[in-house]
Amino acid sequence: MIITKTHLSRRFVLRGLGAALALPALDSMIPALTAITNAAAAPIKRLGVFYVPNGMSMPYWFPKSEGPLEALPPTLRSLEAFKDRVLLCGGLADEPANRVKGGGDHARSAGTFLTGVAYKNTSGADVYGSISMDQIAAKELSKETQLASLELGIESNAMLGSCDGGASCAYTNTISWSNETTPLPIENDPRAVFERLFGTSGSTDRGARLARIQQDRSILDFVSGQIAGLNKRIGPTDKVRITEYLDSVRDVERRIQMAEQQNSRDLPVVEQPIGIPADYAEHAKLMMDMLALAYQTDLTRVSTFMLAKEVSGRSYPEIGVADSHHPVSHHQDEPAKLERLHKINEYHFRQFAYLVDKLSTLPEGDGTMLDHTLFLYGTGISDSNTHFHDDLPIALVGGQAAGIKGGRYIRYAKGTPLTNLFVTMLEYMGIAVDTIGDSTGKVGRLTTV
Repeated sequence: MIITKTHLSRRFVLRGLGAALALPALDSMIPALTAITNAAAAPIKRLGVFYVPNGMSMPYWFPKSEGPLEALPPTLRSLEAFKDRVLLCGGLADEPANRVKGGGDHARSAGTFLTGVAYKNTSGADVYGSISMDQIAAKELSKETQLASLELGIESNAMLGSCDGGASCAYTNTISWSNETTPLPIENDPRAVFERLFGTSGSTDRGARLARIQQDRSILDFVSGQIAGLNKRIGPTDKVRITEYLDSVRDVERRIQMAEQQNSRDLPVVEQPIGIPADYAEHAKLMMDMLALAYQTDLTRVSTFMLAKEVSGRSYPEIGVADSHHPVSHHQDEPAKLERLHKINEYHFRQFAYLVDKLSTLPEGDGTMLDHTLFLYGTGISDSNTHFHDDLPIALVGGQAAGIKGGRYIRYAKGTPLTNLFVTMLEYMGIAVDTIGDSTGKVGRLTTV
């Protein structure tokens, strides 16, 4: 690349018939003089927030004592191989959830989780909250990307109507707010996410989508000529990366088409848009793969992901839990119910662990994509039986490029605002903010013992 002076734009895109295929970071996208002068571009930093509803089976979440993690707690065991990338934070509280007047605790949990502000309780369209932490990051990081952020989820994306205790569904079904009056709905349909990332020349009409399926053509078919031309311009290492990336895109397309074909043979389900796999794990994995592609192509650097909505009544017979999630979360300290709730919690975390593992295999700069991505995983309710909003189960994963030191369990003073952690996280990502919601300062020990 240095000898030939070949250089591809970081935003290099292949296009054809409405399709737009962004490329992942390649060696050929680094200016030739960069390698000579060692004036490397600033490393990419990403933020992802994963939210789970209905509280946590707490005996299975926190270790017994602070300090180095000898082993991960049962709920997080699927990341045991990445123990050194996990930082558990105890003592944090979402006090604004207690200050909301009216509505249910579940709406208060999701509705204040990333804002740190007590929202206006209403069942109408006149919702009022505050900008969320992820959107503060998006305003800065989107200066370099096509999409400011992605808001993903598995269940309902309804913003209208009342859900928990008469509170608007906007407070239970999303955690992301672009400003005081604009909650951002999640996207739960894999096809819609795919088309947002790669474009489409069709419509959202069901018949049009099925017609497109029957054409049995991949987005890669539309840009195949440009791919062939690109391969003549890049080196062996980049060719391997391109091949792996294109294989991932084709696999995602195949799985979306399979889900759509299966759904088209079944009776229509009003609450389930076409393209959503019936199996929870397959649905989650498909969404994780597309999030990885969005990161890999630098289409966005900020995301939120709700693994289920608050007050979710979904059951999980595939893991031996026939109970609905919300009822079993009211465990009354019964060991059997705590165990079943733990199984749900662990199953959700397992889906997240799949993404973590995937990013750890993708090289980027002097490390991997996981090193350059800081994830926050947690919920706004600790003990699901009491609905307390303090000592929240919060984990940071990745973020080594930002200096985060994992492999530890640290505790802060009881009642420390969760938003103090947000302020500190953004600072480590190069985004300076004075306050977020009810924050009173910063937290320490994210990078040191």
